Amino acid sequence: MDVQIRLSGGDKITETAALWQWLRGERQLAGRIRAVTPPPGEGELGGAVEVLSVALGSGGTAAVLAGSLSTWLQSRRSGVKITVTGPDGTTTTVEADNLKPDEVLPLITRVLSRENG
Repeated sequence: MDVQIRLSGGDKITETAALWQWLRGERQLAGRIRAVTPPPGEGELGGAVEVLSVALGSGGTAAVLAGSLSTWLQSRRSGVKITVTGPDGTTTTVEADNLKPDEVLPLITRVLSRENG
């Protein structure tokens, strides 16, 4: 099952690229992450990456992704938001503003566990 990750706030393009690099550095997520770009509109050359798609599998992939997203978000400036959406449409949005580390991981884990279970 694929989980979609969308960023908003801040410099969306830069933050999405930074998150992509971060997740690609997680050994257990290697080969599971792809960047999704919208099709170009009339007269456009192509768009920037808007969504990261992560294929979940067995072996604790969801837990690794949840922990990695939580840690990455805690290192960001205020204004950055991550929205995690699973195949069934369940979503959660977590913001870097007023971030309480002990609340972030459970929010993300809940959505990922629902999608992976």
